[in-house]
Amino acid sequence: MSLERLPPPELPAWLDRLVPFERFRVRVEGRHLHVMTAGPAGAPPVLLLHGNPTWGFLWRKVAAELLREPGGPPLRLVMPDLVGLGFSDKPRDPAVHTLENHARWIGGLIDGLVLTGGRERLVFVGQDWGGPIGLRALADRRESLAGLVLLNTVASPPKPGFRPTAFHRFARMPGVSTLAFRVLGFPQRALHLAQGDRSSIRAEVARAYFYPLRGWARNAAPLALARMVPDSPEHPSIPGLERCRELVTSFDGPAAIVWGDRDPVLGRVRGWMEKLLPRAEVTRTGAGHFLQEEVPGEIAAAIRGVAGRAFAG
Repeated sequence: MSLERLPPPELPAWLDRLVPFERFRVRVEGRHLHVMTAGPAGAPPVLLLHGNPTWGFLWRKVAAELLREPGGPPLRLVMPDLVGLGFSDKPRDPAVHTLENHARWIGGLIDGLVLTGGRERLVFVGQDWGGPIGLRALADRRESLAGLVLLNTVASPPKPGFRPTAFHRFARMPGVSTLAFRVLGFPQRALHLAQGDRSSIRAEVARAYFYPLRGWARNAAPLALARMVPDSPEHPSIPGLERCRELVTSFDGPAAIVWGDRDPVLGRVRGWMEKLLPRAEVTRTGAGHFLQEEVPGEIAAAIRGVAGRAFAG
């Protein structure tokens, strides 16, 4: 199956300059996804999937590192925006934001030759919600997964007796959470607070994250995605996260974990991730939650290593 490429949305000049990649849209399962790509067509594909509330812009430094110093065969980097974020479609109904729906949309992208260029296997790189969304999609397409790199994310339901973080408890407070997320533009106005180096998201970079979500009509997803995080064993995300765990614990291909230990949201989850992927090469850093902004070289090195082993020969 191939996916028809459609013209990309026009960006203001200041933002277009920051993403010097091929850009287009594709229609998947009734939604338009904005996709950026870099690297030669037909090269082994690497799918890089962001989380909440960012977009493919988050991968620009990692892409630059991989393009500048390939360190092996060239790679085809594919950086889509999740539905509701970046320049993909923005449904106004928060109920559409479920793990299963997002996995279906990304799964349709994986099925299309937009990703593989005729190849059947890819390296998956996921951070924040991009991790479980991509893993859930790949759980139905195990034969497509050649290598795995996970960054400050989750790959299973929470451990028994877990307590949601303060951020996620706040997201469920009626009234005040709607005011903060939908009216005041939280958390995209405060991304720097989740960083090890708070200067890593400032000025034009901070503006680039806020721009796609400006205004009530465009910003339903951040709150909806925050509420996708389980707060009980009965939460609707739990079955999908179980599928993620089954995939990760049974995966015997090359894998790596790169972690920002100063992440106030997921920093302490690293040990649990190491137990799920005991054979993964682990790189610990002093970065925060959006570690792509702080340690792109370390992430690129992990991707090169996994891709080199995944596509050897």
